Amino acid sequence: MFRHVVLFRVRDDVADPDVSAAIAELRAVGEGPGILSWDIALSLDTRKGRVIVEDGTFVDRAAFDAWRVTRAHLAVGETLATISDWWVGDWERN
Repeated sequence: MFRHVVLFRVRDDVADPDVSAAIAELRAVGEGPGILSWDIALSLDTRKGRVIVEDGTFVDRAAFDAWRVTRAHLAVGETLATISDWWVGDWERN
């Protein structure tokens, strides 16, 4: 299995409706071949601001690599780049 976790730190000047729209867009890209699980949530801990959590599990690295270059993923990346900074954690699990 391949895990993909992203923490999106939403910029302070971003309006709540824009955050909600980004979350909806992120949820929509979690469907497709090779995706075992896909969770998107706004972190309950707001001490460092608003953080959107993306937690995905893929059957393997090849499935992740194929998903990563889809039009939908590239588009949501462009959206999130306008409202946040992010940190990515990717790893393989046995």
